[in-house]
Amino acid sequence: MDKNSLKLFLLFWSICLLFSSCQEQAKGVAAERFEAAAENYAEIVSASYQDSYDEAKKLKDLIDTFVANPSEAGFVAAKDQWLKARIPYGQTEAYRFYGGPIDDEDGPEGLINAWPMDENFIDYVVGNPNAGIINNLDAYPEITKQLLVDLNESASEESISTGYHAIEFLLWGQDLFEDSPGKRPYTDYVTDGSGTASHQDRRGKYLTIVADLLLEHLEQVKVEWEKEGDYRTAFLALPKNKIITNVFTSLGELSKGELSGERMFVAVDSKDQENEHSCFADNTVSDIVQNFQGIVNVYMGSYDRVNGSTVKGESYADLAKTTNEEKAQAVKDAIALARKRIDAIPSPFDQAILNDREVILDAVTALEDLSDAFADVELELKKEETLYGSSK
Repeated sequence: MDKNSLKLFLLFWSICLLFSSCQEQAKGVAAERFEAAAENYAEIVSASYQDSYDEAKKLKDLIDTFVANPSEAGFVAAKDQWLKARIPYGQTEAYRFYGGPIDDEDGPEGLINAWPMDENFIDYVVGNPNAGIINNLDAYPEITKQLLVDLNESASEESISTGYHAIEFLLWGQDLFEDSPGKRPYTDYVTDGSGTASHQDRRGKYLTIVADLLLEHLEQVKVEWEKEGDYRTAFLALPKNKIITNVFTSLGELSKGELSGERMFVAVDSKDQENEHSCFADNTVSDIVQNFQGIVNVYMGSYDRVNGSTVKGESYADLAKTTNEEKAQAVKDAIALARKRIDAIPSPFDQAILNDREVILDAVTALEDLSDAFADVELELKKEETLYGSSK
C-alpha cells in the first residue's frame, strides 16, 4: 500500500471510529432522556396524589367541624372545599387504565370516584323519605367503615356508598333545579330536634365516616408513588417500552374511552343528568376540564401544584419532537383544539346536554382525535427506544 493509500485508509478509519463514538454517545443521551421522562412522570404523579390527599384532609376537617356543630356557614365551607378537592384529584385520572395502584386488583378507585350513583342507596330522595342506608335501621343498625366498604357497588355498579360522589350527595342532595345545584339544607344534620329529614345523627355519622374513608383510600395510592414507594420503584424499573405503553395507554383510554365516551357522550346521548359525573354539585364541566388538564400534564411533563409551585422536567412531548416532529406537532395541534372545544362547553352540564349538544359532541370528536394522535406518537417513541439500543 503506497503512502497516499495508507493516508486515505487511516482517514477513513478515523472517521468510522468518530462516527461510531458519536453514535454510541447519542444512544446514551437518548436512554438518559427516556429515563428522565419516566422519573418526571413519577414525580408528577406523586405530587398530584399528595395534593389530592392534602385537599381531602382539609375537607375531612371541615366536615368533622360541621357535623359537630351544624351551621349554614360550616355547610358552605365544606361544600366549597369539596369543589377545591376535586381539582387536583381530577387531574390524577390520567394515571389510570394500566394496572397501577389506583386501579389494580386491590386498587381503591371504585371506593374513591365511582359513579353514576343511585342516590336512594344512601339517603332519602324526593318521593321516598325513608330510602337508603341512613334511614334503614333494621338492615343497618350501625354505620361503620367496614359496612360502607362492603356495600359499595354490592347490589349494582350504581350502588355507590363511598367516595367523592357519596360526599357530594350528602352535601348537596339531589339536583332538581335547572339554574342551580342541589339544595340540601344544613338542617338535615341538626340533632337538637329542629332538624329536617330523619336520622340526622346517622346522616352526620355517615358523612364523617365516608370522609375518613376517602382520606384513607387516597393515602393508600399516595404512598405507593412516593420517592421510595413500592409501586414507583417497580414502575421505574420496567423496560422503557413498557413504561411508554403504560403512560400512553392511560392517555389514550382517558381521552377516548373514559372522558369523551363515558363522561361526555353517554350523557349527551341519553339526555340524562344522572349520567353526568358530578350531578349533585353541578361540577361536571370542571371535572372535564381537570381530566383534560391531567392528560396535558402527563404529555407536557409539567404539573402546577396547589401551593403554586410547578413540577416540571423531561417530557414525552420533548421526546416526541426529537423522534418525529410532524407527529409531535399533530399532538400539539390536537391538544389545542380539544382545549378550545372543552372551554366552549357551558355550565351547568345538565343543561348543556339538552341545549348545547353539538358543542359537547365537537369536544368529544376532538378528544377522540387526540387519542389517535397519541397512538401515533407512542409507536414512534417505541421505535426510537429500540433504535437507541435499550437492553430493557
